[in-house]
Amino acid sequence: MKPSSQRAIKAQQTRQLLLDTALEMFGNKGFDNVTIDEIVEKCNVSKGAFYTHFNSKYDVFTAKFKDIDKFYESFPEKINPAYTVKQKIILAYQEQMTYLRDELGVDFVRTLYMSALARTMDEKHYLVDPERRIYKLIESFLDEGLEKGEFTSAWEKEQLLHNLTQCMRATVFDWIIFQNKLDIVEEITILVTMIFEGIGKRESD
Repeated sequence: MKPSSQRAIKAQQTRQLLLDTALEMFGNKGFDNVTIDEIVEKCNVSKGAFYTHFNSKYDVFTAKFKDIDKFYESFPEKINPAYTVKQKIILAYQEQMTYLRDELGVDFVRTLYMSALARTMDEKHYLVDPERRIYKLIESFLDEGLEKGEFTSAWEKEQLLHNLTQCMRATVFDWIIFQNKLDIVEEITILVTMIFEGIGKRESD
């Protein structure tokens, strides 16, 4: 193996170690109670190594979300093309909520939201960024539904997209609050189904 390849592998291993360790510490102690010095000490690497991969400890969350978005890329492969658009959207959200519940867990997601809300947010924040894979996926399904006439033309596309993605964020937020008192997969299914009953193609359309 070439030295350059060895360095690249070592750098990736260091990045992953820093990422995993930081997220674990955030979950155990709280985001605000963890310093970069503590992270690098536990990883036994230099502070410079941390800044090679992340601009700040907050960027750890951004990096994790990029990893999460890779998971969403597999959605289209799991969805039967014969499904209605409404079925596709519900299935996509069910897959998403199952991933959050079973792979990330409420503790991680709570820490993520708490740290996000503690900072200034805008439309490019990763929780609401319209360019994220999950939002683009829902938008593509919505375009398909409008083209096929599954949704009434009385509603503007941007309003429909806003409300559908709002369902996702609201469900996650309620999960953080109520935790095991609700199941996010069941909740998102109910909420989106109720919205579909209101924006379905009307007989008069």
